[in-house]
Amino acid sequence: MKATVFALAAFWVATLLDLTDAQKTQVQAVLEQEHAKIKAAHEEARASGTKPDWQQMKALHEQIQQETIQKLTPVLSASQLKKFQTLQEMHGEMMHRFGHGGPPGADTPPPAQN
Repeated sequence: MKATVFALAAFWVATLLDLTDAQKTQVQAVLEQEHAKIKAAHEEARASGTKPDWQQMKALHEQIQQETIQKLTPVLSASQLKKFQTLQEMHGEMMHRFGHGGPPGADTPPPAQN
């Protein structure tokens, strides 16, 4: 299932950024590397037997995203790179909103003040 979701995401990125065939190959390779790094970090945290620290995982995700941007900078045009960064931000917001990106209670509103 996750491979299908990743393939669909890669398709949408290619479509939304209007990538050339050469760019598609390069971008897909970079995104596969990013995905593998994140997956390995999650598996390592799970294997350690302790619950991953949210702040550490967030910092790792941000670091990997910055590495991805650096790798894509020579591949994409300036407008494509800007669109990619917007897609990354939207993805991060969706992950947070649907419970994959924040500490427990992060979306819980504060109690009403009377």
